Amino acid sequence: MKQQKGVTLVELMVTVSIVAIILAFVAPSVQSILIKNRIVAEINETSSLIQYARHHAIDEQALVVVCPSADYSNCSTDWNDPKIVFIDDDANTIRGANEELLVSIGKTSQASVMTNTNAIIIFSETGEANLATEILLCHKDGEAKYARALSVSLQGRVKMSSDSDRNGINENAAGTELSC
Repeated sequence: MKQQKGVTLVELMVTVSIVAIILAFVAPSVQSILIKNRIVAEINETSSLIQYARHHAIDEQALVVVCPSADYSNCSTDWNDPKIVFIDDDANTIRGANEELLVSIGKTSQASVMTNTNAIIIFSETGEANLATEILLCHKDGEAKYARALSVSLQGRVKMSSDSDRNGINENAAGTELSC
């Protein structure tokens, strides 16, 4: 009797069919996980930048500005641009030649959209923010289940949105569901 050294075409086709069926069910959930992870990573990076700016303002006893900037000098209103942090010695919200760039982060990914109720966040020497603000980060498809937000209070505290009622949509600091 001869010993078998491979698989038949029928066995191979059955195996490929089973793998295709499993992938058809798994692929959409994997994509959703990847989108959520990318959004969370971007909102965490922005949160770290803002918290760094606040702590630096307190440590250096200076006005520290956080804002989006396409050219790393002039603040813009588009939070999809790179974000910069600098000490604003002359209090004009423009990074002058003698004002050092403390830290920056890159543009928001092309798959995400970031908005803010205020264009510029300024921290005083005591760590207080100039205005309470909310930064909203959404996936480009606009689905609320992917939305995340950062709230910056007048005291300068940064709070990330959470899904307190466990319905799949995060709420901001006021308890309102996020929408894109």
